[in-house]
Amino acid sequence: MEKTVDKKQTKKRILDAFHFRHACKLFDASKKISDEDFQFILETGRLSPSSFGLEPWKFVVLQNQQLRDKLAAVSWGAADKLKTASHFVLVLSRLAGGLRADSDHVQHILKEVQGLPENISGQATKTIGNFEKSDFALTGDDRVFFEWGCRQAYLAVANMMTAAAEIGIDSCPMEGFPKAKVEQILKDEGIINGDDFGIACMVAFGYRANEPRPKTRQSMDEVVQWIK
Repeated sequence: MEKTVDKKQTKKRILDAFHFRHACKLFDASKKISDEDFQFILETGRLSPSSFGLEPWKFVVLQNQQLRDKLAAVSWGAADKLKTASHFVLVLSRLAGGLRADSDHVQHILKEVQGLPENISGQATKTIGNFEKSDFALTGDDRVFFEWGCRQAYLAVANMMTAAAEIGIDSCPMEGFPKAKVEQILKDEGIINGDDFGIACMVAFGYRANEPRPKTRQSMDEVVQWIK
């Protein structure tokens, strides 16, 4: 039986969430997100789309206050969030070595995760390899390769923030940190080894301490062009 959807109410609910969501600068440290709610947020990240379904991301939920303090000391854009957010996530992206078509990770995704038979996974490997080499010219620059993974990780981050907003939870994505220093801390802590992942961004979740200023955006005409 086909499910009936009230489109008007659904659209209103979604737009309400987008109006609710803002880059929360300071969280109420006394309010904590329930385990059930945060697992829901993480699940929306896990289910997010990625190029060829390669899932180049890893979400490190950082609840250890000592490590938060270490990162706060070098992360100018995240210091207050690290001190007050209920949950803090380091969003990692695979480096070039884990995204090349013949890498262990890509082959694991194709064969074990997606369950493709040998002949189909072989063809998929060729298609991905051609895309990486020719279509997007990724293979000549490891940083460009890494940034390709980061762009996909941002899709998951956006989905998690929207999902959080739908259930009344605030968030804030951040790039306000020195990448090399943060990655060195993560290496020292054994979270990355330097050959597997790099940090794409950070995102904090919790409950706002203050009401935000009214949302500002360019008009629809300024950001949308129709070609008929």
